[in-house]
This record gives sequence, C-alpha cells and structure tokens, in this order.
Amino acid sequence: MAGEPAGAGSARAVSTSTVETALAVLPGPRTESPGGFEPAWQAALAAISGAREIDLICHICPDGDALGSALAAGLALRELGHEVRVSFGDDPQIVPESLSFLPGQELIVPVSAVPDRPELVLCFDVAAESRLGLLHAKAFAARTLVVFDHHASNPGFGGVRLIDPAAPATAVLVDELLRRLGVPLDQAIATCLYTGVATDTGSFRYAATTPATHELAGRLLATGIRQDLISRQLWETSSFGYLKVLAGALERAAYEPEEADGQGLVWTWVPYQDLALFGVTVEEIEGLIDVLRRPAEAEVALVLKQDPDGTLRGSCRSKGAVDVAAACAELGGGGHVYAAGFTSREDVPTTLARFRAALGVHTTD
Repeated sequence: MAGEPAGAGSARAVSTSTVETALAVLPGPRTESPGGFEPAWQAALAAISGAREIDLICHICPDGDALGSALAAGLALRELGHEVRVSFGDDPQIVPESLSFLPGQELIVPVSAVPDRPELVLCFDVAAESRLGLLHAKAFAARTLVVFDHHASNPGFGGVRLIDPAAPATAVLVDELLRRLGVPLDQAIATCLYTGVATDTGSFRYAATTPATHELAGRLLATGIRQDLISRQLWETSSFGYLKVLAGALERAAYEPEEADGQGLVWTWVPYQDLALFGVTVEEIEGLIDVLRRPAEAEVALVLKQDPDGTLRGSCRSKGAVDVAAACAELGGGGHVYAAGFTSREDVPTTLARFRAALGVHTTD
C-alpha cells in the first residue's frame, strides 16, 4: 500500500466518538487503495487503540483467508501489547490439517473462552451472520464490532464495516490494517497473509487477482517465507484416505447439461460414512471442488459434504456466467461470483432441487 506507515500512536489520537457512526462498504471495482476510505478506517483504529482485550473471530470451518487473516491480525495486535484471543464458532473447533502450519495458533481459544460481552470484536472473512456460528450472540453483544470482509454477498453487519468486494482476499485488508498500525511484516505474519491471499486467489489464478495482488505477494515473499512449502501444504498434501474418498466422489459425479440455463452443472456428494470409513475430516476434502470444476462442458460445479448430523455443506464454483454467490444466498449462504457456499439441513435431492432453481435465476450471460 502506498504511503508511510502510521504508528500505533497515531491511532490513539483518533476520537473514539466516531466508532459507532462510521459505516463503510468499499465499492468495487476499486481504483484506489483501501486507505481511501478514511471514516471507517479511523473508526477501526480508534476502537483498537482504546481496547485492552480484543477478540478476533473468523467464519466457521475456516479456510486459509479466514484463519490466516485472523491470526495475522492477532500476532500484530499482541506485538502492540493488546490481550488477544482468536476464535471461530465451531464445536469442536478443528483447524484443517492443510492449515496446521500457520503461526499464531497459540492464540486460538474455544468459544467458551470468549466473553459474553466482549470489549471489541474484529470479524474476518465472514460473508453473513450465519457464518459466525456459535459466536453470533457474543459478537453482537460486543461494545464494538468491526467487520473486515471482501464478499460481494455480505449484507453489511457490525458497527464498523470495512467490506471491499474488489479485494481478492480479506488478507489484503488486514495488510492495510497492519500498515496503519505501524506493525512491520515478519515471517510469521507474512506466512498468514500469504496463505490468505494464495488461498482466495486459487494460487493467483482467479480473475480477482490484480497487479496489486502480486505486489503484495512480493512484499510477503521478501520476508523470507517459503512459498513452495506453503503451497505444498495447502494443495499437494493429503492422507491416503482422501484419495479413497475422492474416488468415491468422482464415481458419484453427475453431469446435467440442461442446468444453469443450459450451460451445465456437474455435481457430486460425499456421505459422512465415506469420511468415517477412511478416517478423513470434512475439512480435508475442501479441495475436491477444484477437481470437479475441471470439465469444460459445465459452467457450474457443486460438491455437497455431509456432517455426522446429516447437515450438508455446499461448495460451488462458476466460470463467470453464473453468479453462484447470489444462488447460494438463496440457500442461506454467500460468497463471490466465482466461488461460494451454503449449508443445508435438507436431504440431497431437496437441496439439489433448490440449488438448480437458484442457478436458473442467477445466470448472468
């Protein structure tokens, strides 16, 4: 980001009276840095500078951008002397094996350790209130709730909103936050931020990737982090059991050329019995969607993953002609035009019927 870093002391000079009134949703496409939206940034800095304890939360079943963003911010705020807790609203809380390398995990606490009425909550990469899970009530009971997000489907919640649909990852906003706090990048923080950016850009392959994204990646790599090891952990490491689950999912895959207004849908599902049989967690199969989306015949890909209680987690991808964020929003989820998700408590046939109907409505071409 352009400009000289503002020290933590400059944040303390901001009047906290602005906190509850400054609301901002950053427009896209962005033609300026996140530093151009001063009222919300100043409100966020004021809230941080005035807080002794800070709770940082991300969405349930966290991915690299969610957990990476929260941990990067947590490490920086701890360096500034704040008492920091990082959490997400799952019980049990499971950090995916692919993210087990992330620094700062000693900051993670269970939901029960988050105060019922927190002093300050910073919320990262949460596209909808439902994605707060078991932390929903505590987040909204906070004296101040600051939301950092980049999902276009975010309806806008919280007292201070920094929501940038043009940003390729929430980690980009965290990078700007740390610049404003005057916290320099070290290898631990850079590892978390690089994981967030790499994850949500599909290793810099998705359309949201910009020259500025590569500039940020360059600054992170300059700290000496090993991007080859990070990438290997994120995308090239799994258990043998995952291969068996993948084989079953591909065997069940179906192609429906008439769906998505004739542009094609490919879908599959993973029953919990398969996961239990091969000792695989639902988090471990997040990458399955990237295999399923490859057929040239289908515009949209969908994977339904079943939890022990029968709940289905839907992950879907689009090549751009269908707004899957809008489609998923009709099922209570959200995300981006190209990548989104939802949770369903209905059975597979009913969930599929609802998803097919939503695809027809939200075809863009």
